[in-house]
Amino acid sequence: MRTAFEAWAQRDGHIVRRREDKPDEYLIFETQRRWVIWQAALTHGKTTPKPRVSAAEKAAKAQRALEMSSDEAAVRNKVLNEVLDAFSSTDGAAGMEGILKVIQGLKQKQKIHAGDKSEDSTA
Repeated sequence: MRTAFEAWAQRDGHIVRRREDKPDEYLIFETQRRWVIWQAALTHGKTTPKPRVSAAEKAAKAQRALEMSSDEAAVRNKVLNEVLDAFSSTDGAAGMEGILKVIQGLKQKQKIHAGDKSEDSTA
């Protein structure tokens, strides 16, 4: 880390000589100040280390995420197709009224589907 800083500081025109009595500090105050800033910038935003997770746990988590994302993708495609079908059935010149009709129609379909699901779960 220090070598990267010193290379950067030299390119920027700073003197990177260190003190003889304190080798951890730079001879020039401005270089020392930039070194402290450099260290703070590197440590800023670091989070506490997370507990180690086994490969099996990682694989299971990835599988669940894949299943959820494929389920979500199926739902998105279904909704997108319903919306496209609804808009294709409207008159293009209807403007805002046509959009409102589509939205109302989709809301009604959603209520019907929600009612069907609640009846299925109570039966």
